[in-house]
Amino acid sequence: MEREYASALLENAVTELSRLPGIGRKTALRLALHLLRRDEEESVALGESIIRMRREVTYCRCCHNISESELCQVCADERRDHTTVCVVENVKDVICFERTGQFNGVYHVLGGLISPLDGIGPEQLEIDSLVDRVAEGGVKEIILALSATMEGDTTNFYIYRRMGTLPVKITQLARGVSVGNEIEYTDEITLGRSLLNRTDFAVG
Repeated sequence: MEREYASALLENAVTELSRLPGIGRKTALRLALHLLRRDEEESVALGESIIRMRREVTYCRCCHNISESELCQVCADERRDHTTVCVVENVKDVICFERTGQFNGVYHVLGGLISPLDGIGPEQLEIDSLVDRVAEGGVKEIILALSATMEGDTTNFYIYRRMGTLPVKITQLARGVSVGNEIEYTDEITLGRSLLNRTDFAVG
């Protein structure tokens, strides 16, 4: 097979970079050439940081947020309100809420949303662990902070049903987050207000 570039090493780098989401081959080539122009130490530092992240970053045993130890920084912080759990889709959403500075509780990362069309069912998400967490006691409020999409609403309803008769208050974000919007694309002010003005979860 004929090479696209004169260097096989460059071609391999471009191929690997283009596997990243949102990175096409043209952008991958630009990034690879940029790294070649920089000092070798900078490229090595980048490579080592990625390797170390991949090998050493794990997931919190309690909330499933990324962590460098058994418990993430949020769960290990005794100053946080551990009776209030904010349920989010992914790690990016945790970062978004933390940036608002409006939430002092803890989180539970589902790892996705229920989406039958994409082959994602409840059993593939961290819903059972959420129910177990509430059943163990100590949690007074669950905040359903999922994206205002069909998948988000489906997941909200499923979690609500799974909670059954457990003694926990279930709330949801105020609809300052527009219908159809994903959490990560909502500005921090709107997100913070939606959290502070959350309402009781209602079916229908």
